[in-house]
Amino acid sequence: MSAESADGGKMPLLDHLIELRQRLLWSVVSLFVVFIIAYFFAEPIFRFLSQPLADVMLNSGVDDRSRRLIFTGLTEVFFTYVKVAFFTAAFLCCPIFLTQFWLFVAPGLYKNEKTALAPFLAATPVLFFIGGALVYFLIFPLASSFFISFETTGGTDSLPIELEPRVGEYLSLMMKLIFAFGICFQLPVIMVLLAKVGLATSKGMAEKRKYAIVGVFIVAAIFTPPDPISQLSLAVPIILLYEISIYMAKFVEKRRGDEDSEDDGDDEEGQPG
Repeated sequence: MSAESADGGKMPLLDHLIELRQRLLWSVVSLFVVFIIAYFFAEPIFRFLSQPLADVMLNSGVDDRSRRLIFTGLTEVFFTYVKVAFFTAAFLCCPIFLTQFWLFVAPGLYKNEKTALAPFLAATPVLFFIGGALVYFLIFPLASSFFISFETTGGTDSLPIELEPRVGEYLSLMMKLIFAFGICFQLPVIMVLLAKVGLATSKGMAEKRKYAIVGVFIVAAIFTPPDPISQLSLAVPIILLYEISIYMAKFVEKRRGDEDSEDDGDDEEGQPG
């Protein structure tokens, strides 16, 4: 891999650094502009993010008028909206970040390397979105139902136990789950890239399957709420993605073997008899 300048020579280190600065500047400016715009829509975006909890709480059988999100710090809601705007901007700017990364590395890649890398860059935001959607539509409603089940109505000699979630804590939990699932769903991309460069093999991945499963459940226990439904909901998809990664690695190895065979055949034909 060699980056070449317009005159056909290798690009000096200083030019690389200038190019990198330009790409980073475009990314930061894009993030800042989208962040400013997103802040004006932070309230409806937060309402959208809190809808899974609202649906569960309002259908829990308790008086709807007592259901609410609270804040206990004077600046809590403001900084929560700032975080909402930042997360929104980072998500919307992800294609811009990947495009700038591609524009920086593409000139130094051979054609076959570009062909190999481009699909993974395209798959990264898609897999992240799938992981986040799984949290929003399935994991969080299940987790919310589990935790709300601990509420009690109280009696003549006891006080009721009711959930009054804080605005900031709710957003932190939701974003933690979305990022955890989104990053974990990048497993096929990471494993196949490792297989392409020879740092991982399908055989080695298959042999270490039992250790991978244990590691997956440890990760699920760390990044999800402490209920079995949420942990299984993260662990099971990752295990399936690990199995998919093994088959994709096998395909990569087979294709690489076919290409090596063709290259060997070309070399033999080119040799004089």
